[in-house]
Amino acid sequence: MHREQQIHAWLSGVLDSGDFNLEPASGDASFRRYLRVTTEQASFIVMDAPPENEDTTPFCQVAKLLADAELNAPRVLETDPARGFLLLNDMGTIRYVDVLEKEDPDALYTDAIDALVQMQARIPAAAVPDYDAELLLSEMSLFPDWLLGRHLGMSLDSKSHDTLTKTFGHLCQEARSQNQIFVHRDYHARNLMVCPQQNPGILDFQDAVRGPITYDLASLLRDAYVAWSAERTQRWTAHYLDAAGDAGLVSDEGKARFSRDYDLMAAQRHLKVAGIFARLWHRDAKAQYLDHIPLTLRYLEEVCERQPTLEPLRQLLNSWDLRVRVQTKNDELRERCEESAAAFDGPLAP
Repeated sequence: MHREQQIHAWLSGVLDSGDFNLEPASGDASFRRYLRVTTEQASFIVMDAPPENEDTTPFCQVAKLLADAELNAPRVLETDPARGFLLLNDMGTIRYVDVLEKEDPDALYTDAIDALVQMQARIPAAAVPDYDAELLLSEMSLFPDWLLGRHLGMSLDSKSHDTLTKTFGHLCQEARSQNQIFVHRDYHARNLMVCPQQNPGILDFQDAVRGPITYDLASLLRDAYVAWSAERTQRWTAHYLDAAGDAGLVSDEGKARFSRDYDLMAAQRHLKVAGIFARLWHRDAKAQYLDHIPLTLRYLEEVCERQPTLEPLRQLLNSWDLRVRVQTKNDELRERCEESAAAFDGPLAP
């Protein structure tokens, strides 16, 4: 039976009726996709997570943790783990990223930061897997493997390879030395929903781990999809530190070193994200993520300028002129798509 037919048959049983409308809600950077189910009385969301690629168990487990912490996240109403189907309540259609030019970002981000502190303070870190050194290092390896090697066709000499290896080890050690708490791991404007009550709605939390306290704030304020001024992010960071301090998450000593910890954690994430965006094109034919690599690299360069321990990486990045290389490569791909009368975010074979 075709997967669409499987979903329809499953929903007919779950809803005790075949009288519903099914349409795409969204996809994401994984193998999951989401469908909106509309009946005369209500609407729901179906997560379609093919079991050969995705495991729905972590999503269900973390959803319960968020609910127990009184945070606004999708509730799991029905499950079919063998086939990878979940029925969730519908949190609407308005993401943070969709309204930032129309709504007051200060109000939205204050809500997001308050929810983040609540999440960090109330959810036991021991309930999720450890963000261990192996995972941190494997994430950073996406940068040379997929961005430098696969996307840009670069071959690293021994000195460059050694610089990256030492930098990755340093960033890993610094991340592991931070206060280890619950980490959402993808907390940004595309995964936060604007909700009339209990804003924001929190999505895409299935990869949560026990990890560095600065990680989620870096994900939110150094968003690969949205750039904010330094003045604004400093103000939001100050609000976070006040709230986290009141919640007992950050000591006075922690506040004194927070800026450095935050920068170094952000560097690890930028390396990972740049590699992931390249992989999404070359492995999954999702070209829309390529346009966000230059901003991610800009963030990384800025961190390297501020943090003396990243000076070797700064010199390496400057010698490669990566942002120009990436933009040139992206332009070449766009021209290929136009020549073949295909959209830039279409399924052009890498």
